[in-house]
Amino acid sequence: MEKGSDKVVWLDFNDAPDQGVVLKSKHDARELKQRLLDSLESVLMYLFPVGKQRGKQFIVGDLEGNPGKSLVVELEGSRAGMWMDFASGEGGDIFDAWARVMGIDATNRFPELVESVAQWLGISDSQVQKSHAAKSNSVSSTSIPKQVPTDELGPATGKWDYRDSQGKLIACVYRYDTAVGKEFRPWDVGSRSMKAPDPRPLYNQPQILTANQVVLVEGEKAADALIRVGMIASTAMNGANAPVAKTDWGPLKDKHVLVWPDNDEAGLEYARKASEAIANAGAASVAVMHIPEGKPDKWDAYDAVAEGLDAWAFIRTTERTVIKDATPIPMHSLGELLADTSPMPDDLIAPRVLTPGGMIVFGGAPKVGKSDFLLSWLTHMAAGEPFLELTPSRPLRVFYLQAEVQYHYLRERIQSMGLPERISRRAANNLLVTPQLRLVLNDQGVEQVIEALQRAAAQGGVDILVIDPIRNVFDGGPEGNSENDNNAMLFFLRERVEQLRDAVNPLAGIILAHHTKKISKKQVEEDPFLALSGAGSLRGYYTTGMLLYRPDETRTDRTLVFELRNGPGLPAKCVDKSQGKWIELDAHSDRLVNQDYGAKLDAERQRKRDVIVQMIFDEAAQGRVYTSNQFAESFEGQAGLGANRTINERIAVHATKGDIKFFRNPEDYSLPVLTRSKYGYLCVEGMTVPASENIDTDTGEIKQAHFAIKPTHYKCAQTGAVLPVENPDVWVYQEEISHES
Repeated sequence: MEKGSDKVVWLDFNDAPDQGVVLKSKHDARELKQRLLDSLESVLMYLFPVGKQRGKQFIVGDLEGNPGKSLVVELEGSRAGMWMDFASGEGGDIFDAWARVMGIDATNRFPELVESVAQWLGISDSQVQKSHAAKSNSVSSTSIPKQVPTDELGPATGKWDYRDSQGKLIACVYRYDTAVGKEFRPWDVGSRSMKAPDPRPLYNQPQILTANQVVLVEGEKAADALIRVGMIASTAMNGANAPVAKTDWGPLKDKHVLVWPDNDEAGLEYARKASEAIANAGAASVAVMHIPEGKPDKWDAYDAVAEGLDAWAFIRTTERTVIKDATPIPMHSLGELLADTSPMPDDLIAPRVLTPGGMIVFGGAPKVGKSDFLLSWLTHMAAGEPFLELTPSRPLRVFYLQAEVQYHYLRERIQSMGLPERISRRAANNLLVTPQLRLVLNDQGVEQVIEALQRAAAQGGVDILVIDPIRNVFDGGPEGNSENDNNAMLFFLRERVEQLRDAVNPLAGIILAHHTKKISKKQVEEDPFLALSGAGSLRGYYTTGMLLYRPDETRTDRTLVFELRNGPGLPAKCVDKSQGKWIELDAHSDRLVNQDYGAKLDAERQRKRDVIVQMIFDEAAQGRVYTSNQFAESFEGQAGLGANRTINERIAVHATKGDIKFFRNPEDYSLPVLTRSKYGYLCVEGMTVPASENIDTDTGEIKQAHFAIKPTHYKCAQTGAVLPVENPDVWVYQEEISHES
């Protein structure tokens, strides 16, 4: 009404359509936003399954989730969750991204947006409420239309995207909560019309692509509940009402599928029809789960998770009807193998060191630095950074089950690693380490570890499972044999380790840390992997073997050797720790780079050579001769010679060089007869032993006579074999032979 005017225009709104009123959400939006940011990587992978993490950013093609890198989301710092689409110029925070993907107007329907986030987080399943005019409430149920027109449904209370295996958007399903009940409307992206695509796609195809096992449920809400606890789950569009014949079950080919029906007649009928269709589509195996007695009507996977039920344990222990057993052993013709030019799967750790579903056995003697090396390596893999030219495909989620170091000493070791801030920051949430575990991986132990793995998987998946060491958690099965028994080792690998992997990710890589047996240096050089306990089973099972050992106990550097099943061989690496960091040395130039250090080591080795040779000489003069083992045991820890093993190794080196030879005729010198000796007694140049005393007839003096010991055998420098000496009167050194040749 204008001022000073008596003309009034009345507007009648009584015939306007009913206005849906969304009540204010009971959830704190700031708290929900923080929870999204706390699990930002998982949230983004849910919204954009084909997106990728690149350093501190997450990239994807656009808000529809297409592959590409135009849309960038910040992952860290004060701008975490902020995104910018450089192709369209649009941007916003994580709430804006959620709203756009879910098709919710964040400005006018913010409470609905909050409810959508809360529902996904599993906080609440409350529906968006609407108020209706009194006349609508008074209409009898028989007068309500069977299907409410879309434009009168009000705001959508849920939205689910259906994408193909490459992440391209195929369709959307919208949920509306009306006075009649819930209504669903499909949107076909291809035809841009409100109808279901033909054929109808399965939900969550990007994750199905790389999965081995899939759980099929009724409805997207139930599928999302299982996805949140780390499972690969799917549903047909329209759930139990899905027309089985019009659904594309192809993505489930070669998969092991478990159908989890709703607890009602419609659910059982859906499970029967769907399982038959899945089997006909070429699934590896199909089974239908039996819902236990006592569960409410329509009880489903969503209800199970909402009740706090352990869904993983429930699936493992609940009875089922097998519709189709696992497929027979696959075989491929030469023509098929030649014709398959599809891309190879990405290595978890390149080059072919750890492939999807592969296993590394990493061995080393005690105190060689195996666990320290492993911890540094895993930290770099979790950060997505290369380590000694071993390169991860991306930042990897690593679950490190270690059973040796207690918590406080574990944190001390990690804090002393001297990691760059960049690496420690990026690996902070990707490397999960247990303090010293005191358990055996028997049935009970496996259940405990699976529970921990599932918690880890729910936070972002598991790419690598590490067990360090095998010995501390080993279970050899009913026989109770040790890890040295091949059958016991095979039982442990198949029935324990594989069970852990299958519980979270069949394509996860496994790293097993293992101690080596005591074997000779010659055997290590010829075939180092024979040093692994239970070697027969291990070598037939792993895809990569790695061994860390010291070729020379007087030096700090180690040799790292590889044995690869899935790729070409890798050259051995010479590695060492410098200023707290593992580095690779140039095997040909490290003597030049570290001349001072090398000179010290040379002097130390020369001193030990001189000491050993002189002690053999002096002891013989007193009538005492030794085999290699007897000498090492007798003089362990004396004259700075070190441990028994070190002395034996130095003797072996000097025998190869010709400094030490052997004699096998002690009876010629009135010495003890040899027993169980491969080489014989040690002999050095000019060595003598006492003979009988003689009286000088001219002076009457008693003189001690000596026998000059002549070698009978020597160690061949080329083969290591013990060969007869050609001329015992001429002492030959291998260095002289090398110089002459």
